[in-house]
Amino acid sequence: MKNALWTFQRGLSRLCSRLMVRGTNSTAACQRVDVSLIAGETKAGMEYLEPYGFTGIAHAGAEGVALFLSGDRSHGIVINMAYRRYRLKDLQTGEVALYTDEGDHIVLKRGRVIEVTTDTFVVKAKNKVVLDTPRVDTSGEITAEKSIVSQSEIQDKLGSLSSMRDQYNRHTHPGDSGGSTGQPHQRMR
Repeated sequence: MKNALWTFQRGLSRLCSRLMVRGTNSTAACQRVDVSLIAGETKAGMEYLEPYGFTGIAHAGAEGVALFLSGDRSHGIVINMAYRRYRLKDLQTGEVALYTDEGDHIVLKRGRVIEVTTDTFVVKAKNKVVLDTPRVDTSGEITAEKSIVSQSEIQDKLGSLSSMRDQYNRHTHPGDSGGSTGQPHQRMR
């Protein structure tokens, strides 16, 4: 019985193993990983099966899990990799995050808030970007390379564009011979 249990345990231990990443190659359709396994065993070019729609290149030193189907150590697959050093900490229960070693991160927070932290945020949209929201706030300036088109009023802390237009269109100047000049011939529209 003891011998059968040892054989069973030995068989299970050949099915999966913790690993340490030594290097990666992401040029192939399936990313390849060079790893060190428990007891000094090394494997080169193991396939890393990433979740659909997600990809990332782990630093050397990241940890992971390797599976060896049927216990065959000649062809294993890596199913998960993580690096404790860069993992975001202090998330609330239910929150989800993407992050990099440089500190960039996207956190899907409690209360239906999405927080993005980075130095430069670039959106590449071939046709347009739509913000379907009643309000957009910014703590900095907005710069546009082309015209800003508004379907509604434009205003700042001193007034609106339409009130400035009305004031211009109605204004007059004192005339040279007394009285005043007429309103501008070229009106703002």
